[in-house]
Amino acid sequence: MVTVAHQQAPPHTAVPTTPRTALATRHLGPNWYATVMGTAIIAGAGATLPVHIPGLRTACTAIWALSLIMLVALIGARTLHWIHHRDQARAHLLDPAVAPFYGCLSMALLAVGGGALLVGEDWIGTSAAVALDAVLFVAGTAIGLAAAVAIPYLMVVRHRTEPGQASPVWLLPLVAPMVSAALGPLLVPHLPAGQAQETLLFGCLAMFGLSLLATLVMLPLIFARLLTGGPFPLALTPTLFLVLGPLGQSTTAVNKFADTAATGVVPAPYDQGFAVFAVLYGVPVMGFALLWLALAGAMVVRARRRGMGFAMTWWAFTFPVGTCVTGAEGLGKHTGLAVYDWLALALYALLVTAWAVALTQTLRGVISGKLLAAPL
Repeated sequence: MVTVAHQQAPPHTAVPTTPRTALATRHLGPNWYATVMGTAIIAGAGATLPVHIPGLRTACTAIWALSLIMLVALIGARTLHWIHHRDQARAHLLDPAVAPFYGCLSMALLAVGGGALLVGEDWIGTSAAVALDAVLFVAGTAIGLAAAVAIPYLMVVRHRTEPGQASPVWLLPLVAPMVSAALGPLLVPHLPAGQAQETLLFGCLAMFGLSLLATLVMLPLIFARLLTGGPFPLALTPTLFLVLGPLGQSTTAVNKFADTAATGVVPAPYDQGFAVFAVLYGVPVMGFALLWLALAGAMVVRARRRGMGFAMTWWAFTFPVGTCVTGAEGLGKHTGLAVYDWLALALYALLVTAWAVALTQTLRGVISGKLLAAPL
């Protein structure tokens, strides 16, 4: 555990009287919610794989339970952070490299909530799963929409960034509403038929649109940064995988819309329109996602050869790849093409491997205190 007591501190500082448990949270930033996202997506993506693997669903349910425990523990730790280290919390909001990670809180809530309905109901029952998902969906969506406005606002009026500082991290608050759009349809069948179901579905479609258009505005800045500024610093190279998030999640969303519309939630011809849109949108976007995956993977291999060590940015290898898994699963269902089923399986294998490595390295860093230490 990191100890900061007995170090020289400015007059009137509260550090010496801060409880030891709170001291360890001083440098616990919002980026830690990525660990919850990356864990929950293992369960969500594994639950809908196009093949039956003995024991997989039980394993996914256990991993979902782990993500729920991680979420509760992290919210508690972040609460201590805000209570005892408000100066650091404000500094995070004013730091353009850290503030976008506030979108991760929304996505962590949403991912765990969606997992409750996908696999968690096996252990806690359908009623409890619906209630838990409803609470986390409402909270996650509200926080996500707030972050999608507040973080860009801070970037405009308070942060001072140069074109060379453009980063895929900037996408995080913008993609949070897309996660709501993709997971909201899971709750539609549990609402009263008619206006309530249709309102939620079209609300998810609206969030799909706002997130997609905002992402299309931001992506050219990121690509231009690569072309004109060269590779990212080694530790930031894994953030290139964050671009996969809006691509895979939007593909997942349109397929979920089609599944929900097919149950009679919307009248004809909109039900068929959703099915057509799922394929006409999802296929080309998944193609671009695979192109970006190859580019980002090549950059990571290059960085690794140049000495890139573990950092919390390695969690970027998890959730974004997981959204591509669920996107491929949806396309396999709606196109009937086996190639998407095989793609989903290959990406899921990559996802599980990346998660195992990131989780192991994170646990080592926490035990040693390195990951909770003050940045150099």
